[in-house]
Amino acid sequence: MKLSVIILNYNVRYFLELCIKSVEKSLVDIDAEIIVVDNRSSDKSCEMVKELFPKVKLIENPSNEGFSKGNNLGVKAAKGEYLCILNPDTIVAEDTFKVLLDFADKQDRLGIVGCRLMDGTGKFLPESKRNIPKPLVALKKLLGNPDLYYANQLSEYDIGEAAVFVGAFMLVKKAVYDEVGGFDEDYFMYGEDIDLSYRVLKSGYRNYYNGSMTIVHYKGESTLKDVNYAQRFYGAMQIFYRKHFKSNLVFNGLVWFGVRSAYLMRSEPEVVKMAIKNYVVQTEKKSHILESTLRNPVILVSKVTKVDPFTEVIFDANSMSYKEIFEHITDLKDNADVSFKILPNNANFIIGSNCSRNRGEIQVLTKN
Repeated sequence: MKLSVIILNYNVRYFLELCIKSVEKSLVDIDAEIIVVDNRSSDKSCEMVKELFPKVKLIENPSNEGFSKGNNLGVKAAKGEYLCILNPDTIVAEDTFKVLLDFADKQDRLGIVGCRLMDGTGKFLPESKRNIPKPLVALKKLLGNPDLYYANQLSEYDIGEAAVFVGAFMLVKKAVYDEVGGFDEDYFMYGEDIDLSYRVLKSGYRNYYNGSMTIVHYKGESTLKDVNYAQRFYGAMQIFYRKHFKSNLVFNGLVWFGVRSAYLMRSEPEVVKMAIKNYVVQTEKKSHILESTLRNPVILVSKVTKVDPFTEVIFDANSMSYKEIFEHITDLKDNADVSFKILPNNANFIIGSNCSRNRGEIQVLTKN
């Protein structure tokens, strides 16, 4: 088997459904499997997987033991030559795995492959590619200067070596993952992707960023940015520095001070709400369920070219590919006061996010 896609889920039932549907489209003609590890969700995620995706291998954890343990459990069940660690709040394009597997097969001493991530508004996520967060670099990042933290030596569309990738999407050979011991289970959530990337590099492998492939990472949904996030993230960074950058007491004190200061200065995310005046639905259909389920005026078009302010654009994945949807979001992202949602193929809900720091919005479609 060529590929095992590992998706760790926790209470994001609708995002998970969209993710799996996009992955299935991307695995056509690839010998692959999808493994969902559920960390004891209470939102009927497991029931949904069993009903809609009977071929998906579902592992139901009796408790939520975090990101590292959950993914490691999925990897133990994997049969693929390659692994893809994938967040449930992501959407991949139809050619994502074909292109990246072809790229990976051509590299020597391959470690991890990452790709270009954008949020639900079409904004590029700079954590798609990062440098090794050596203590002074990380201190500057924590105190508001991220220039050396991100791998800005590569543009967002470049292809080249980069050190660190985000756990939302990591493509790696299973043999390499097993050799370095997988995710360190000392991390509950956050920091484990940095740690794994760094250990792969230290083992003599080369990590690559491939910006020719874009996926959507809603980001705020599975990692809601609140004070609990801040506490866990900065706690994870302390684990990373104790493990990899041992130093004297003065230096350790500076690291602790930087981490603590950034945590204390962190604010709650602002909830982004937009007053929607009308909806534009890109679809091939002449009539649509959204016309009877949305309150404001609904305009059906075969292609969105121009939108007025306070418009929500809804892309119908029954009429277009996910790759086309990504391209349209990118083309339209600079329009002020415009938001985007997706109607997944064969689904009864629309889904999207206006900001990567906040929870996404799901609207189940029921006729008025």
